[in-house]
Amino acid sequence: MTIAFIFPGQGSQALGMGKALADNFSAARNVFETVDEALDEKLTAIMWEGPAGRLTLTENAQPALMAVSLAAMRVLESEAGVDIARDAAFVAGHSLGEYSALAAAGSLSVADTARLLRIRGRAMQAATPVGTGAMAALLGLEFDAASAVAAEAAQGQVCQAANDNGGGQVVVSGDKAAVERAVEIAKGKGARRAMLLPVSAPFHCALMQPAADAMADALANVSMKPPAVPLVANVLARPISDPAEIVKSLIAQVTGTVRWRESVSFMASAGVDSFYEVGAGKVLSGLVKRIADGATGTAIGTPEDVASLKNTRAK
Repeated sequence: MTIAFIFPGQGSQALGMGKALADNFSAARNVFETVDEALDEKLTAIMWEGPAGRLTLTENAQPALMAVSLAAMRVLESEAGVDIARDAAFVAGHSLGEYSALAAAGSLSVADTARLLRIRGRAMQAATPVGTGAMAALLGLEFDAASAVAAEAAQGQVCQAANDNGGGQVVVSGDKAAVERAVEIAKGKGARRAMLLPVSAPFHCALMQPAADAMADALANVSMKPPAVPLVANVLARPISDPAEIVKSLIAQVTGTVRWRESVSFMASAGVDSFYEVGAGKVLSGLVKRIADGATGTAIGTPEDVASLKNTRAK
């Protein structure tokens, strides 16, 4: 069995996430306390008590999702004897999940990661005036066809493929009018479904350049170490370990396409047959099964999930 640890992105958040880990394991509590201290606020209160609207805010959702992923990872280490350097071939994460992957692999401290994601969330939200951008999911079109739809819809505005999630699921992002045109064009090109997404900003497109600039400044002020195992980077869909190259890819990721399908395909072709999604939700586990034939995707975000993995490893 060859393992990759993968980490979820925005959209996987839910009220109460991580609380059972904190209630049961000191290793998880330590992570949440570190994040609260780094941000100088009780993010955990928002995560566990709400309101849901505050958790959904990009500036809160991003560090919150990372906190749950790292809490789960620390519990796997302390309770199930997991060691990324020994047990995994790669780490990877979807968009903000890439920061979680780097923290899990020892490139970034949890405190620095929390602060970076707070900056990233605020900068992405502020990059465009509210209501001027949009994102849409095009289902049933492969990546090349969806990219052609985006190009046709642009008409001098921004419209580009933001996420290649796999299984015929591509998300486009850009100016609202252009994305609305893409939805109609996609329907005419045979998309099974095409719909606008309830997001607060047009992520992973050229309109995010101000946020990319903000991340370049922020990343210049943190210490980045080589990860314990290579990171399969979103924008490259190949493994990297050099801190300078990782920083460059994190900046490019803000405006670039999340090449998730290609990333999973690469890891599968390199022998990975077991993908462990560490943190909130099960989105990536589902995508893995649609991208890589024969691979398993297992979500680990609760005490029960940890116990299950521990039992499996003991056999």
